[in-house]
Amino acid sequence: MRNAIVLAGMVAVAACTQTPSEGEPAGSPQTANRAMEGVEIEARIPTDVRRVSIIARDMDKSLEFYRDALGMEVNYDTVVELSGVNLPVGEPGAKARLVLLNGNDPYMGWVGLLHPFEPALEGNDEPYATRLAPGTAFMVVNTDDAEKACEDASKIEGVTMTGPTRLQVYPGRDGRPDIEVRGCNVFDPNGVAVEINQLLN
Repeated sequence: MRNAIVLAGMVAVAACTQTPSEGEPAGSPQTANRAMEGVEIEARIPTDVRRVSIIARDMDKSLEFYRDALGMEVNYDTVVELSGVNLPVGEPGAKARLVLLNGNDPYMGWVGLLHPFEPALEGNDEPYATRLAPGTAFMVVNTDDAEKACEDASKIEGVTMTGPTRLQVYPGRDGRPDIEVRGCNVFDPNGVAVEINQLLN
């Protein structure tokens, strides 16, 4: 697949009913860890998945998806100069717009959008693949209203819906109740596979 975008794995944790410890932010990674079906994390893991960054075909359409449909917040927007070496995209000295967006957590689970524009990358207008293959990945995002997010996403030019919004039920862990999730799967305007879901229980 030409110009395939391969994402690092990203874990998004939905808000849940457990109360955080005194003095601990509700959206902190520590709270999220404990909230995942009651699983206790005794020692801090040395690695966090901080951000997924996407080489954007079209910044405006990408922002329509991540900012407007998913409700993420833009917290950084600037023009950078690419080396073309360390991050192997574009040619040395090329200009690119870099936008960073966050969800509820002020540090974790961000999405970055990098759009080289001077000169532009080849292949921006080519159709993207709509089947996943070994080595590709998909992003999972949680939202408070999956029906609305999926509907809003479906109206954005360049977004491909793989099916209607539906209910999915996953077996609970260690005899706990089944996990009910409502959502949809889409390809964003860049061809990145995204699962939009809402944790119901």
